[in-house]
Amino acid sequence: MGKTRTDLKAIVAAISLGVIPCLPSISMAQEDAHRIPQTEADLLERLRAADPADAARIARELQAEWSKSGSAAMDLLLRRGREAMARQDWQAAIEHFTALTDHAPEFAEGWSERARAFFDAELFGPAVADLERALALNPNDFNAIFGLGQVFEFFGDPERAYAAYERAEAIHPHHEEVTKALDRLSTEVEGQAL
Repeated sequence: MGKTRTDLKAIVAAISLGVIPCLPSISMAQEDAHRIPQTEADLLERLRAADPADAARIARELQAEWSKSGSAAMDLLLRRGREAMARQDWQAAIEHFTALTDHAPEFAEGWSERARAFFDAELFGPAVADLERALALNPNDFNAIFGLGQVFEFFGDPERAYAAYERAEAIHPHHEEVTKALDRLSTEVEGQAL
């Protein structure tokens, strides 16, 4: 784990220096809105404005949109990878998601899911690389942004973790895990009130 931690510190440093542009700004994401399907754009807008009761349902609809590869074979690989993740069989999940990213490299959800599998398997360098690719393809993927925040937090960079969580919150204001992470880090990052 020592070598992995050292290697990832270099990756985290590269991200923080802007060498790996993982976190698009909100304005960039809004400028890209004309490139995303109208259904997705509508769901994103509704998610930002939703009350907590509706937000979970809208987020599920958005995830369902993002999970459509356009190919039955690719959808099967995605489903099998997710099933392997549910069994905590990280190696099988990585294999399914790798087949998916090999055959559908423009399908952001494959990269995002493989990043989660890599992270759970403690393969942090590949996780960050996949998050970069996922966010390049879909800068509104609040779960990928949340995952990036988790990587920063895991490696002791609370300021960048907090920034990632704030970015995810801007897209999905009622994301339960993002809210918990922001609450957990707020005192450390923003300081204590006098």
